[in-house]
Amino acid sequence: MFDLTCRDGVCRIFRPETRWLSTGYDGGESRGDVAYNVTVPEGWPETDLDTYIEGRLADAGFSGPGPTLLTGVDQRHARRARFGPVEVVATAGVSNPAALPVEGLRDSVCHHDSVGDDGQPRKSESSQSGDSHVGTVNVVVGTTRSLAPGALPNLVAVAAEAKAATLLARCGSPGTTTDAVVAACDPAGELESFTGSATEVGHATRICVRDAVLASLDSRYDDREIPTSVESAQYGVTADERATVSKIY
Repeated sequence: MFDLTCRDGVCRIFRPETRWLSTGYDGGESRGDVAYNVTVPEGWPETDLDTYIEGRLADAGFSGPGPTLLTGVDQRHARRARFGPVEVVATAGVSNPAALPVEGLRDSVCHHDSVGDDGQPRKSESSQSGDSHVGTVNVVVGTTRSLAPGALPNLVAVAAEAKAATLLARCGSPGTTTDAVVAACDPAGELESFTGSATEVGHATRICVRDAVLASLDSRYDDREIPTSVESAQYGVTADERATVSKIY
């Protein structure tokens, strides 16, 4: 599916005439030959992302616009997984987990300990406002099939679900505060109307996302302890407040 080239902290993900859908910065649907995953340095202060991305691609010797994801994870920890008509490229770091407690909610009293006076979720004690050097789980999933208009967005959902299940099992949180997914397909391939978990494409996506994310985590945390909670992480947030729920009719 993809031809990968990594230079100077930039991974170019190449496939001619590809249809892309990105949830990252300046995302949405596009057609083109490339997508990128860019590692940002520690203490990264940039706010003009268009100029920053253009400069990083030029410095790495890459040209051509395309969906671009940003991460604090070094590209040496990127991993690819292939199964059936699907390939996934992932970088995974969990220094900034986003926890969503569920266990015991039905029987518990509503607590708002993680909510500040402004109604925003409290961050872990070690979290620093404005610090951009966080982990991020970036997933790029592509299939050699051509996907119907609703099937490509659904592939994003399938990939995100697989990512969440994998991180819950490995790290205790379903994601980080900065995760992103890019889904891609070949417009000239065999048409698929659906990409749910029971389809060939959806099934393969779940397998590839799981295995690529696990392999990237194993690489990044080979020489350090992997955070398994917001409290043990350098950064992170917990959504443990409660919404008001009512009947529809």
